[in-house]
Amino acid sequence: MTSWMNDAAKTAFLFPGQGSQFVGMGRDFLAASDEARQLMSMAEQVSGFPLAKLCLEGPLEELTRTLHLQPAMTVLNLICLQALRQAGINAAFFAGHSLGEYSALAAAGVLSPEDTLRLVTERGRLMERESAAHPGAMSAILKLGLAEVQEVVQAAAAQGVVVAANHNSEMQVVISGDAAGVAAASALAAQKGGKAVALPVSGAWHSPLVALAVPDFEKAMAQITFQPPAGRIFFNVTAAPESDPSVIRGIMSRQIAAMVRWYDTILGMRQQGVTTFIEVGPKTVLTGLVKKILPKGHDCLCLQVEDAATLAASLETCGAVK
Repeated sequence: MTSWMNDAAKTAFLFPGQGSQFVGMGRDFLAASDEARQLMSMAEQVSGFPLAKLCLEGPLEELTRTLHLQPAMTVLNLICLQALRQAGINAAFFAGHSLGEYSALAAAGVLSPEDTLRLVTERGRLMERESAAHPGAMSAILKLGLAEVQEVVQAAAAQGVVVAANHNSEMQVVISGDAAGVAAASALAAQKGGKAVALPVSGAWHSPLVALAVPDFEKAMAQITFQPPAGRIFFNVTAAPESDPSVIRGIMSRQIAAMVRWYDTILGMRQQGVTTFIEVGPKTVLTGLVKKILPKGHDCLCLQVEDAATLAASLETCGAVK
């Protein structure tokens, strides 16, 4: 094991959400680590689902069900976090994309791992309920900025429900709503020179179509203790840090139906001195977005850890930079 210790004060841990899953995720850490298996066992107990089997064997359709995916992705993120910290890598900044924000709360000590799994299991149940009652769609709009996409969704509002759901990078904004609204906005975006890419999702996340999940989720959160964070969490809803547990609780209740301000979050972290961004969890979706968001010629390090090989590569890169 390397003796290198990272500069936590300039490091951010970023946690992926729905869409980064794959069958086989977590295999290395679960095979090699008692602590990883203990985390998985706790998550299975809390959620009531066979998460290890779903993560390692699938089928993908069952893993991807929102009900299963929210606890599955969250425990995988926490297993990757545990491996990073055991290797001596720590961070002072935290953020997560949509569902990933709960992993960030756990990483910063706002929620216990058990309470994190309780909340994401309930969140998955409620969001699956709302997507069944109010079917919807999501599309990524490329080549247009947020202001242009906001004009498009306003113009399409007469055709159906549609909102800007994720501001992922300067020229990538995800829209969300019912099928008619998303189709109308996609067509208008194309007329403006944009490109719409339909996303393989099971609901209209971060839109009014899932807003009825919020009151029930607030009841679930009322049973859970929120602690002040150890470090700075940048929140999806505000793109800013917050340390007051009662304010954090309110932000997290709004998050289900509010826009994810990822672009502003990464810029805000950079402005506060972050020079190393580490995606903690499956795939490199957030790493790709960070590289698009940071200005050309930046001197930041963008790493990702999901297994033994990526952990070793991250340690080697950090050691070489050091």
